[in-house]
Amino acid sequence: MMFDPASLKYDADSLIPAIAQDHHTGEVLMMAWMNAEAVAQTLATGKVTYWSRSRQAFWIKGESSGHVQKLVELRVDCDRDCLLVLVDQTGPACHTNRQSCFYTAIRGGDEVIIMEPQNPSS
Repeated sequence: MMFDPASLKYDADSLIPAIAQDHHTGEVLMMAWMNAEAVAQTLATGKVTYWSRSRQAFWIKGESSGHVQKLVELRVDCDRDCLLVLVDQTGPACHTNRQSCFYTAIRGGDEVIIMEPQNPSS
């Protein structure tokens, strides 16, 4: 059965959450949004493409930073309203220069930073 991005369930803004996960380690790297065209572009190019709500434009991950996400596999959840994007991540995934956007943990009621930014040379 051929996949059609239009078959997914998008929100009122025609967006679907996409969770990026490192396919080697299983680490959750980030969450961003895609629309049907971003899904189609990602599948066509192998370069993970999101929809930037703030810029109202497509955002190819790593296009300006060099921290590219190469698509390994795209998975659709059971309700067809969320995507899991398995990626080969080059460099940090977070704009704060951390490996993951999920670098803050709640421990004992406190927010704790559990991951420091990477050195620009790494």
